Amino acid sequence: MNNERGCNHRVFNQPKTSEPTNIFATDPLLSHYLQRFGEDIADSDTIAALNEYGELAGGYLTDLGDSANRHKPEIRIYDRYGHRIDQVDFHPAYHELLTKACQYGIHNLPWANPGPGAHLLRAMLFYLHNQADAGTACPITMTFAGYSVIDREDHLDAFWRDGSLSTDYDPTARHASEKTGLMFGMAMTEKQGGTDIRANTTEATLLDNGASTWRLNGHKWFCSAPMSDGFLTLAQTDAGLSCFLAPKWLPDHTPNGILIQRLKDKLGNHSNASSEIEYHDCLAYLLGEPGKGIRTIMQMVGLTRYDCALGSAALMRQAMVQAWRHCTQRSVMGKLLINQPLMQNVLADLALESDAATLLAFRLSRCLDSGTAEEMALFRIGTAVAKYWICKQAPAFINEAAECMGGAGYVEEFILPRLYREAPVNSLWEGSGNVQCLDVLRAMNKEPECVDALMNELKSVQGSNTNYDQHLAKIPIMLKGDPGELEFSARTLTAAIAQCWQAKLMMEFYNDDIFADFCRSRLSDHHARNYGQLDAKTHIDAILNAVVV
Repeated sequence: MNNERGCNHRVFNQPKTSEPTNIFATDPLLSHYLQRFGEDIADSDTIAALNEYGELAGGYLTDLGDSANRHKPEIRIYDRYGHRIDQVDFHPAYHELLTKACQYGIHNLPWANPGPGAHLLRAMLFYLHNQADAGTACPITMTFAGYSVIDREDHLDAFWRDGSLSTDYDPTARHASEKTGLMFGMAMTEKQGGTDIRANTTEATLLDNGASTWRLNGHKWFCSAPMSDGFLTLAQTDAGLSCFLAPKWLPDHTPNGILIQRLKDKLGNHSNASSEIEYHDCLAYLLGEPGKGIRTIMQMVGLTRYDCALGSAALMRQAMVQAWRHCTQRSVMGKLLINQPLMQNVLADLALESDAATLLAFRLSRCLDSGTAEEMALFRIGTAVAKYWICKQAPAFINEAAECMGGAGYVEEFILPRLYREAPVNSLWEGSGNVQCLDVLRAMNKEPECVDALMNELKSVQGSNTNYDQHLAKIPIMLKGDPGELEFSARTLTAAIAQCWQAKLMMEFYNDDIFADFCRSRLSDHHARNYGQLDAKTHIDAILNAVVV
């Protein structure tokens, strides 16, 4: 007899109500990776920080993420007296998410505490945060990447650096010099150009002979986190497109000429505000040389693209965990889903994809930590490869994970719909798939050291697997093709590089059996286009046993 009030049937064969989980401690890849490649940071303090944030992200922050996404930011152009205020109001959950992220230095750790392994530690924390909420990852990554540009500018007031290196999150609307912590935004694209930023029409006019203070007039079609303290932006000067820092407030502590037109009504990423803005005699400070704006801001863009790959890998991991949890507790025809051969095939395939995505993203972290010329050349081309491939895989991956859960994967009370809505944004932000693939070609043509670094990386495991060797051999052949045909096939080339690189990293991290499984399923001439088509030779148990602790 059922004892639940208001229910005329017994509820059974349903997974238990989700409990808070330490998503660091239950992810074998993270702990093993730290032991293998994070010897410089694998001390008690680091482990404690990752466990603390894993505990937060697996419960408290996930609940905050749900609230922040259900209660979208709202804009107030004017106050009740008719004064222009350009204020975006966020749910308290949004501010709490950023408070916790800043406390752990996810927005600045490698700059505030530089040293061996700092980028890898920050990447792991960012990876955990994205599983709880991806919207707040936007201001986090823009602040992380923006500092790498402003740190080079001696003419900027010291409070820009000091505030960026703080672990305080200060959401108050006031001049940067008065705040305990600063966040950065970025505004590049315009209505007429989009990706073609050379078509930008926003104009910059010099105000002093020191060549550092300018006025901007124009617009930006996308400006996320519009309540940030400063924005890295692009405008035309007599010398050409140039990069500037536009502060939210003027030196006299009155609002700068950054006028918010409206907030975008987006598919996902709801906790984060994305806006359209206009510059009306907006005060701005030159960054880098006049006419070299693209080169200057690409330092920031490279790091935000890297974070896009990390973020998508995190979404995939959390979708995998949700599917796994459901299948270990749900029975069909008297048998747990996890024990049914076809479902095992699907889950194992997803596990291979998720791990490969994470390993590729973390490899870029190691490039940054190394800092050698060869590793930075690998990072230069690797960010485009990883952003294209990982971010492109995420939507289909999460859709497959939702299928594993059946109807539950389509219901808003579960996290899968939120993950699915988030998935496309990383493939669009900082250049869509075509832009990344063309950037791979550009790096290969203009920076031959990138090709050398990449091929050295891929050839390091040559001779270990026939499928790998045959796949690797195709890449130099493709590079020697007709330039026109190469551009036409740029996606094919980039995908080939990405999967070959992932296979190399799988061998580096796992045993020969799982490496061979990955090569057969991804690199052979008979590789499948959908998940769940692994062959009978696949070491299913070994793969599934490595999903969670």
